[in-house]
Amino acid sequence: MNETLSSVTERVDDILLLVAQMRRMELPAVIDSSFVAHGNRAGLSLGWTATVWLAHILSQGDHRLNQVQPWAERRLETLRGSTGQPIVALDLSDDRLADLLRTLADDAVWCGCERALGRTVLRVDDLQRTRVRVDTTTASGYGQVTEDGLFQFGHSKDQRPDLPQVKVLLATLDPLGLPVVTTVVSGEHADDPLSRPAIAQVRSTLDQRGLLYVGDCKMGALDTRAAVAAVGDYYLCPLAATPAPGALLEQYLQEAWAGDQPARRVERTDAEGAATHLADVYERSATLTAVVDGWRPVTWTERRLLVRSLAAARAAEAALRARLRPAQEALAALTAPGRGTRRWQTGVEVEQAAQAVRAHHQVAALLRVESITQTHTRTVRAYRGRPARTEERHTFALRVQGDEKALDATIARLGWRVYATNQPADTLSAEQAVLAYREEYLVERGCGRLKGRPLSLSPLYLDRDEPVTGLIRLRESGPARAHPGRVPSAPPLVSDAGCLGRSLRRPAPPRHRATHHRASAGRLQGDHPHRAALPPAHPAPSALPHPSAAADPLLAGSPPRSVPPPDP
Repeated sequence: MNETLSSVTERVDDILLLVAQMRRMELPAVIDSSFVAHGNRAGLSLGWTATVWLAHILSQGDHRLNQVQPWAERRLETLRGSTGQPIVALDLSDDRLADLLRTLADDAVWCGCERALGRTVLRVDDLQRTRVRVDTTTASGYGQVTEDGLFQFGHSKDQRPDLPQVKVLLATLDPLGLPVVTTVVSGEHADDPLSRPAIAQVRSTLDQRGLLYVGDCKMGALDTRAAVAAVGDYYLCPLAATPAPGALLEQYLQEAWAGDQPARRVERTDAEGAATHLADVYERSATLTAVVDGWRPVTWTERRLLVRSLAAARAAEAALRARLRPAQEALAALTAPGRGTRRWQTGVEVEQAAQAVRAHHQVAALLRVESITQTHTRTVRAYRGRPARTEERHTFALRVQGDEKALDATIARLGWRVYATNQPADTLSAEQAVLAYREEYLVERGCGRLKGRPLSLSPLYLDRDEPVTGLIRLRESGPARAHPGRVPSAPPLVSDAGCLGRSLRRPAPPRHRATHHRASAGRLQGDHPHRAALPPAHPAPSALPHPSAAADPLLAGSPPRSVPPPDP
């Protein structure tokens, strides 16, 4: 008897690793236990549909719905073997994926799902929870702008002000940059009001107080700092340049230069033992009082860190000197004789033009300008009945001289910034606070990973609110740490998008589920006879090694020119 053998060749790629990591996270079980599928849905469950789709997104860097089914058709045996599910290509059709996104967009249910995902990952990976970072980003798309929609025009961080956008807030856990909260709001929202509810959601997810929350100046609003201090948590952020830190910075600088306390050096030591001088820091303290939630007064002691970054000072000094030379050349050209040049009539006009040039180059206090007027007299003889006369012609020149004392005083004030924290010095020294804030790239990598490969959120090909919200949640709940070749060392494992999103965005119109779903055979109610012959869903999670975090980058370079403090 002749037996005919057939072989099937499939590209495995990184699918086995991605699926195994998601099973280790218990992602299919958590989603299936949190969300209730539509009554007509049969075939692959919501959790396993999300797992396979995430494997496609991470492997291919493409979130388009119509690309998943052809991809799955070429890898059916691989997907069945790695998931233990009787997968057919129609399980991953675009309408079933759209139904998954609409389901994940349920804000109330997602809160519980996100909390379960976060606690599962923290339990499995045994992560230390001491520091959380908060940052925002935007994702532009081609969706239609509506009054109640997510897509709105606003300040674009993608350098695309011509496109509507959605805004995404990430809260990540150090040292891996593990996303704990992902909030999705409409694109016109300011960053300031988003930090406080996100911090509250992190506290609920981690079920822990006494954490240090690190953010940029948008997190430094007094209301946010007071709310963090009121519950026993800590914050670290720079104070915004408005409304007051200009005068506050000058006051602190004068006190620091007049006092006997020397600046404390902040250094970082590399693997070879070489120390790099990063910054100088002075410390002050202030007692603050604020009212939280409109009724509860809070009083706390805030440490003010006056920090001078040497790299920032060096760059600012170079930019300042680069402005001085063009300003001097432009001032010299004002009164230079030549064809097509303007002839000034009065010295006041020349002085006004010189002041405009100095203001344009931002060097008004660094260049002294003196206007010189020369009067030329000539005698005109009588001619054809016109009497002889004397005519006067005025020419103008500018004497430009640099003010070295003002230049030194300006350079001495470059690179300084005021940071605020309420964590005691015995647990967070000034040097540790500076180094902690300099690792803000951990959360910025998360924002870059969300919009770049392999998560490839931007540009958004979806144009409706619920699918966009569901897609962002789906991406941030996936195991990007299992993809070290394309993803930086800060992988997203947990997510939270929606429980804050609805409360912070414009009121959305009521959602109505259609009563006549397109439930053709093999789609929403796929009939697959061989399904019962495969292993049950949610097998025991597999054990995978933990990825190591990447080394912190060092900032090298010589310090800026040493300038003594100016005379008070």
